[in-house]
Amino acid sequence: MNIHFDQQHIWHPYTSSTHPLPCYPVVGASGVHIELEDGTQLVDGMSSWWSTIHGYNHPTLNAAAKKQIDAFSHVMFGGLTHEPAISLCQSLINITPQGLERVFLADSGSVAVEVAMKLAIQYWACQGSENKCKFIAPRNGYHGDTLNAMSVCDPVNGMHSLFKNVLPQQIFAPSPQTKFGALWNDDEMLALDELLQQHHHEVAAVILEPIVQGAGGMRFYHPNYLKRCRQLCDQYNVLLITDEIATGLGRTGKLFACEHADISPDILCLGKALTGGYMSLAATLCTEDVAMGVCQGEPGVFMHGPTFMGNPLACAVANASLSLLESGEWQHQVLRIESELKQGLQACAELSCVDDVRVLGAIGVVQTKTAFDVATLQKQFVSKGVWVRPFGKLVYVMPPFIAQTEQINQLTTAIFETLQRFSN
Repeated sequence: MNIHFDQQHIWHPYTSSTHPLPCYPVVGASGVHIELEDGTQLVDGMSSWWSTIHGYNHPTLNAAAKKQIDAFSHVMFGGLTHEPAISLCQSLINITPQGLERVFLADSGSVAVEVAMKLAIQYWACQGSENKCKFIAPRNGYHGDTLNAMSVCDPVNGMHSLFKNVLPQQIFAPSPQTKFGALWNDDEMLALDELLQQHHHEVAAVILEPIVQGAGGMRFYHPNYLKRCRQLCDQYNVLLITDEIATGLGRTGKLFACEHADISPDILCLGKALTGGYMSLAATLCTEDVAMGVCQGEPGVFMHGPTFMGNPLACAVANASLSLLESGEWQHQVLRIESELKQGLQACAELSCVDDVRVLGAIGVVQTKTAFDVATLQKQFVSKGVWVRPFGKLVYVMPPFIAQTEQINQLTTAIFETLQRFSN
């Protein structure tokens, strides 16, 4: 494998072209393991950025892909439809929070967020409120790397400060402060209440990641914050968008993180795990009220249509992935993983370099007091037979749901032993 060419000519995510991070050559993946070119087997603690919930090379997903590709791999979705898309949308309406009745199939999580924001703006414009075109977002949020999505990411820590002069200027609320499982204090909502009171006439929607703020800090917050957001949005006549791209489909211990607060949004975004990590597919769901409101008056249609919208191959694999979830086994898997992560990462809390340890569902996070060099940490993890990709002060794992006790222990032991080397 020509790694030199890769370093000289290929951009990888969040990597410098002058000092690129090392890339490890992969030749195979099966179950929870990634196989490197030299034969090294790594337990994948990242689920390939939170998507391969059923593991790699899964026979059910493989069979669905092979069957569909023999029929047809793609047709345009404009003026045509097909069974994989219809079945998928039926399933999504059935399993998502109540009231979400319309589905827009996109091709990535960032696009799903763009679609959600456009829906909210067009909804209010068609109601005669064109001035309602801003968004309120909690700080420490992350929603993707396209322009509108960047505008609702944390303006300081969201990796997008270089673009502040071209991004739409949004309104930011304080980030949720009460931790998941802690004692709730409703005074926390005073700031958001005040912002909505002042700006509801120009705000189309509040957009947030329910329960877990992902790439903005891997923060777990109290379900009452989400519940009160829903109430405040109703009170001030503002839509609520929940970005479940990272949290949806079981990762937090509920099928959707909204279920922790027993709420339903006006618009919901899905991606990542939708196809079990096999290929890119995303969905934006909305209520019937939003769907009908968007199409009142001019132009009478929703003006968005990705070329690969409703790709049959992706939809077929997504249907197979959802069928695996429907068995309910994921609930027992995630509950076990949560218990094992809590037990395995507990020792990290005693290390001098560690600030906090937290676990929710199949998410384990060790927050350090200072940021470490990613390449150095990653080399240590690879030497211990695990794939863990830290960022900033966060060393975290989101393993596939099929990971067994031995593999979870290997991940947590590798994290403890690696961070122990950096402790006094």
